[in-house]
Amino acid sequence: MMDTGPDAQNTHPARYYFTKTLMTIHSLYIYDRHCICVYYHDWHRTRRPKPAVEGGILPAVSQAVVAPAAETNSSMLAAYSSPRNTLTSASGVVVAVNEINTQSTASPLLQAPPSPIGISSTGLAFDEEVKLVYGVVLSLRNMVKKLSGRDEQFVNYRTSAYKLHLFETLSGYKFVMLSDPGTESLRFVLRQIYVGPFLEYVVRNPLVTMDSKEFGIDNEYFRASVDRMIRGSSFFP
Repeated sequence: MMDTGPDAQNTHPARYYFTKTLMTIHSLYIYDRHCICVYYHDWHRTRRPKPAVEGGILPAVSQAVVAPAAETNSSMLAAYSSPRNTLTSASGVVVAVNEINTQSTASPLLQAPPSPIGISSTGLAFDEEVKLVYGVVLSLRNMVKKLSGRDEQFVNYRTSAYKLHLFETLSGYKFVMLSDPGTESLRFVLRQIYVGPFLEYVVRNPLVTMDSKEFGIDNEYFRASVDRMIRGSSFFP
């Protein structure tokens, strides 16, 4: 909105004032080219999904939604939680070889966060939730292609309860973010996650097996970097 007050004539004519509105980001899903959810992160969910059934999601997707029976396989989770299995922040040099950590607990960053008072469950298992989210994305994406051809692409849609944002890479990875309905397009945020933490700690990390259909892509540095990026953005209240 342009300043039209009595002092407006004393300011530069191109000066504009914008009212900053805090937007709420709920969650982030990353799907590989096999339509499998390989990463999940949430921030402001008021209703959390139930843990996935045993075998419903890949290991190392998120400790917050892991099946109870899978928690006993600590060695598998520790292999993804240890900083020794990631790259250094900027050098691109491997810190250490891929050793199996014998600790009985995973890193605090990868453990399920305590449920805040008042947080309720959606009544839907996480593995069913990720299928629904991907189904919506795929259906709308195909619909847009049929209606508009190659000139347009599906990037977001809004309901009265939330807004879904999509960024798809050339390699077939889909970054899906849910926010409140009033949020502006977050496609550039998803792209920043891809060109930043994803390329640094996943694609360029020789210890992460891409497209394996056996493991997710969760590791301590990637999760911490994504969390820091979102919390430091102007969209995070």
